[in-house]
Amino acid sequence: MNRILEQEVMDTAETAEAYDAMEHSEVDNAFVERVLALGAKTGHFLDVGTGPAQIPILLAQQCPDIRITAIELSKEMLKIAKRHVVTAGLAERITLEHVDAKALPHPDNTFDGLISNSIVHHIHDSLRALKEMSRVVKPGGLVLIRDLIRPETPEAAQAFVDKYAAEDTPYQQKLFYDSFLAAFTIAEVNEMLGQMELAGAVVVQSTDRHWSVERAV
Repeated sequence: MNRILEQEVMDTAETAEAYDAMEHSEVDNAFVERVLALGAKTGHFLDVGTGPAQIPILLAQQCPDIRITAIELSKEMLKIAKRHVVTAGLAERITLEHVDAKALPHPDNTFDGLISNSIVHHIHDSLRALKEMSRVVKPGGLVLIRDLIRPETPEAAQAFVDKYAAEDTPYQQKLFYDSFLAAFTIAEVNEMLGQMELAGAVVVQSTDRHWSVERAV
């Protein structure tokens, strides 16, 4: 099955709120647990495609010596992220920025850690964004980029939706289904990694439906 692009930006309040209302806690907690396992303790981290900012909130709660710049292209999603960050009392340690991942404004080798969850499939020129991510993280810095794996058939994609989003609304289920169709295979991610400057990073299948690019510190 070829990749079918979806809308790059969740630019309506309806879409952003629908995404925020979906059950992400298990995936988000597993992501942060992996960040900790890769050696996260201190420093300045960049979260690319932060969405509602639940992952930087969880990471900041676990690691009081980490501060996070969290970027997002959707202004509607940033409104939700700001709400969550303020409610969590973490506005001094989590900075939210309206930034396109394909053109990061940060200098080379800025960040001690780079994290990104479920954003790569949204980006039409994903390789460009991935190269930007590799540019701004310090050599040897922690890296965890995770996203969905594109199934071989539409039917397989629907099976994942049925398994993991059965309680969601039809609209939320469609968002999830479309994300699978826009995602990459592990082979494609390995090919892109070969064009990035991330020495020591590897691609792994982290769950039945996720790949990860990882580098420990």
